[in-house]
Amino acid sequence: MAISPEIAQAVFDRADCLFDQGEVRAALDEMVARVAARLNGKNPLVLCVMTGGVVVTSELVLRLPFPLEIDYVHATRYGDLTQGGQLKWVAEPRKSIEGRTVLVVDDILDEGQTLGAIMEYCRGKGAKEAVSAVLVDKQHTRKSGLKKADFAAISVPDRYVFGYGMDYKGYWRNAPGIYAALKQDE
Repeated sequence: MAISPEIAQAVFDRADCLFDQGEVRAALDEMVARVAARLNGKNPLVLCVMTGGVVVTSELVLRLPFPLEIDYVHATRYGDLTQGGQLKWVAEPRKSIEGRTVLVVDDILDEGQTLGAIMEYCRGKGAKEAVSAVLVDKQHTRKSGLKKADFAAISVPDRYVFGYGMDYKGYWRNAPGIYAALKQDE
């Protein structure tokens, strides 16, 4: 459902800020330390899950102190919708995954179906190891795919969240923190 920039602004103005930019960066610093400890020396291929994973992938790779390669995958169940549907593959990685340690980076682990399918894809293409990292792990009992990411920076309650790569109906991926829409705006 397309909305206007004016509606997007009104939603942002009413939203609750769950984590400001400083808190997000501090949480990312902690996650980066754990990722670095696990992947240092493994020549990882970092796969950004488009489009939500762009911001967190950028923040993550800029902090990792070792050589790595970057590619992307685009698989989505949401598009601009607020509820997931059938998984749609838009783009597969261009680099070979076979025999590699692959770090799949996404914005949020919600129901886990998209990230779970991407992790299975990596294993099916011969990845030596597939590891997942997300900015946000949404806390609820509806997870039906991947239940837990290997690395998560922040846990959030079961609310419609946006910002720092996550969108509100196509807008606000650029919000400098993590925000929760009010129930009336979900």
